[in-house]
Amino acid sequence: MHLETWQWALVVLGAFLVGMSKTGIAGFGILFVAIFANVIPARQATGFVLPLLIFGDVIAVASYRQHTVWRHLWRLFPWTALGVIFGTLALGRLDDGSTRRLIGGIIVAMFALHVWRKWRTQRGRPDEELVAHAPPWFPVAAGVLAGFTTQVANAAGPVMILYLLAMRLPKMEFLGTGAVFFLCLNLFKVPFMAGLGMITASSFLTNVLLAPAVVAGALAGRWVIHRINQQWFELIALVLTFAAGLKLLFF
Repeated sequence: MHLETWQWALVVLGAFLVGMSKTGIAGFGILFVAIFANVIPARQATGFVLPLLIFGDVIAVASYRQHTVWRHLWRLFPWTALGVIFGTLALGRLDDGSTRRLIGGIIVAMFALHVWRKWRTQRGRPDEELVAHAPPWFPVAAGVLAGFTTQVANAAGPVMILYLLAMRLPKMEFLGTGAVFFLCLNLFKVPFMAGLGMITASSFLTNVLLAPAVVAGALAGRWVIHRINQQWFELIALVLTFAAGLKLLFF
């Protein structure tokens, strides 16, 4: 894959953010989506980024797997697989602009849902009604949306942030559960992407060259996550998610 010097600089930064988003602030994930989409054509970028995500996922799982809350994952997996299938079908029917606006609308809607649930909780509604026992449709919606958005643009991060925050997971359980989920999801996507011709020998060679940047970002993320408190962690994740949704929707 031929890239100019400035493009190499951006893809190295994007790879660094891939690693950091896997072990540090998950909300950074949407930032690397924007970087790669501005350097590589959006549809091609979706497949190009996937091996980098898997590199980061492996590091994140090795770091945080002991904190995984499996009951939240088993509720998502079947619906996420369905979302990936829907996303694969959509890739052949939507142009880049339509896809970006669709994903932006989904992210903003999920953000609004989370804020509404949090507002009701603060007004004295019992936690077991709003959080501990999420309505049956909530993991279905989150799973399908996560599968669809990750397949069309590697943008499932914001959806999963909102889902895991709604489950009120502490910081380390948030990271461990998200790490295992994304490793399983991204491995599941590989044959679909390869079948669409979006992962090639040339793109994978470039991924290998960028792997050290992913590792560096993952190490930086581990340093950051132990130096930020739970309240700031959630606030940063939510702000980045909302900003990313607006960018995809309007810009």
